[in-house]
Parts: sequence; C-alpha cells; structure tokens
Amino acid sequence: MAKQKVNKVVLAYSGGLDTSVILKWLQESYDCEVITFTADLGQGEDIEPARAKAELMGINHIYIEDLREEFTRDYVFPMFRANALYEGEYLLGTSIARPLIAKRQIEIARELGADAVSHGATGKGNDQVRFELAYYALQPDIKVIAPWREWDLSSRTKLISYAESHQIPVPKDKRGEAPFSVDANLLHVSAEGKVLEDPAVAAEEYVFSRTVAPEDAPDMPTEISIDFLCGDPVAINGQAMSPATLLAELNRLGGENGIGRLDLVENRFVGMKSRGIYETPGGTILIKARRVMESITLDRGAAHLKDELMPRYAELIYNGFWFSPERQMLQAAIDASQSVVTGTVHLKLYKGNIIVLGRTSDNSLYSEDLVTFEEGAADYDHHDAHGFIRLNALRLRVLEAARRKMEG
Repeated sequence: MAKQKVNKVVLAYSGGLDTSVILKWLQESYDCEVITFTADLGQGEDIEPARAKAELMGINHIYIEDLREEFTRDYVFPMFRANALYEGEYLLGTSIARPLIAKRQIEIARELGADAVSHGATGKGNDQVRFELAYYALQPDIKVIAPWREWDLSSRTKLISYAESHQIPVPKDKRGEAPFSVDANLLHVSAEGKVLEDPAVAAEEYVFSRTVAPEDAPDMPTEISIDFLCGDPVAINGQAMSPATLLAELNRLGGENGIGRLDLVENRFVGMKSRGIYETPGGTILIKARRVMESITLDRGAAHLKDELMPRYAELIYNGFWFSPERQMLQAAIDASQSVVTGTVHLKLYKGNIIVLGRTSDNSLYSEDLVTFEEGAADYDHHDAHGFIRLNALRLRVLEAARRKMEG
C-alpha cells in the first residue's frame, strides 16, 4: 500500500534506540521534516541528551518540555479524585501519561503546520490505542504514523543494524538485549516483557528501582500527615507543596518504606493478558489517604455512587478515552463531590504497610454523639429501627410466604 504524502511529522521522541531509529526511518520512508517532542514527566532520567541526538540527526525543531506540574495537577490528581484502580489494583501510571504527550504533539503540530504525528508504541500494546485515540479526539484529520505497524524491523538486532548503517549512535550498554521493558514517570515505574513474561516466576529484586523490598525497609516506622483541600493533597507534615513536588515527596517516603509494589496480570484493551511489575509508592499512599479523608467527609450515597462509577472511569483511562465525553461527564460528577473533601489524614508507613492513625476535618459527618453505645443524641430513637427493619424485610417476607404456598 502506498504511503500517504506527509510534509511534517511531530514525533514523540525519547532519544532512545527505538525512537531514534523511528526518526531516521520517517525521514527516509516519508521524505518529510521530522519535529521531535520530548516530555519530562518525572521519569527520573536526564532528557537533555535527546536534544543533542536530535541535532546530530539534522532536526531543526526540537521541543523538550518539563510537564511534571501539568501532568500531576491536570491528569494525575483528577484521576485520583475518582480513586481509580483498573481491575481493582492498577493505579494507571502509564495510561494517564499518554493523553498529555498526545495533546502537546497536536499543539506543536498546529503551531508548526505539521500534518502528521508519530509514536513508538508497538503493535501489540495498549499505548498505540491511547496515543491515537487522543490524536483523533483533538485533531480528527491528523495523519498518524505508527512505524511498528509498518516496518519490518521486528527485532532488537534489526534495530541496531539499521542504526549502525545510518550512523545513529548506539551506546555500548544498549547493544545487549534488555532483560525487560521499562516505562517511568512521576507517578510510577512499570516493567514488563522478556524475563517477566512467565507469571509463575517471581520478579527478581533487580527489577525494582523506586522501592526497597518491604523486609529491607527501616525497622522504625515513618509517621506523616497529608492535608487535603477539595479532594487534592496540598501539604505533607504541614508544609505546602506544589502538586509535582508533593507527589515526588510521597514517592520518596513510600519508596524508603517498601510501599507500592504490584505484580499484576491484566487484560489489555487489545485482547491479550499481560504481566506487569509496577512501583507506585506515592500513588499508593495517596489513594489510601484520599479514601480515609472521604470516609468522614462524603455522604454515604455520594461515596457509594463514586465507588460504582470508579471501575467505568478507570477502564476509560486504561483504554485511552481521556478526551471522551463520557470521561468528562464522569469527571464532572466526581469533582462535584470533592468540595467537602478537606482536612488532614495521619498515617504510619512501615515495611510495605500504610497504617491509619487518624483523620480530622471541619466538614466531618462523623458524630460521636450519634454513634456512641452510651446515652446519645435525641435525634436517634432506638424504637425507630423496628419499623425500618420491618419495611425493609417486607418483600423478603412476601417472597418466602409465596414460596411456601407454592410448595405446599
């Protein structure tokens, strides 16, 4: 099939082997100008070398941007207001990063008059779906180039051979077969593939980079407090912090105490099961603290409805529908519940555990006077429970009476 004519393409570029090969391949295959975009989402690596590598390959328009605050404030925190967990466990660290990268690619494409965008996601994974759904949602007529679905460079050996034949620098430590694939940002680190593909085999300790093993964590617990304002964390131990700074500090505290490891076999959107090893220390603390805060500030009906909406919301994020109307509708409902979620949560971090010490809020709905076993509020009359129970039991009594009549 003949390739579409492309004049300019904005490539999501890390500076690694895969995207460097993609950069050259785009130039060769589409005879077009390539614009590189590298996002700092808190992956913990120096991204400036990507600039030098892009310059070496003749790129004139090179975008390198620190998006850590925007990522945390406008993507991670809104998602956490939903207490989102995919399949009950996964904190969606990779999923939530893709919409922001895609958004900036489209913005750059508009700014420079590019007619195409490209990514380095493989043809078997979820990321190709997440990137491209975001592209089309924001720019319906954009051309999308997914090299892994087009080229025949199906192995690392072929990638390195291509790189060498086109004078693309390949560091010596990148020439060997990587034992697993890694994705990282401020929210998490994920590892999957190769030595991790057998779900019956435990991950070796060298797989983990952001957390110590729980058994190796300090013998003395760490006590912290987290302040919330309208559902979002704003301070740790009374010290106000920006969103990205706060998440980084929670990562440090959680990592040192062995918190946030997850070994998960999940259902990919494209249809297969995959095994991933995740480290989300700060996010694991945050979701626990948020639920503790909501436990005293949210009305039962609102809290239970949020829990019903959450799996659907999490699935939308996982599948790449961040910019869909249904995600935005759910977000509006979730955010409406958060105006009262303000207060302080006290926690103890100890050898992989998050232990609740206390929670306080001026908006607390918890009433000692109502709940006490001693003489309490006049608003609650024990005799009212009789009618309450009789009414709720009515249909059960009718059903049982009918069953007996049919049997007898």
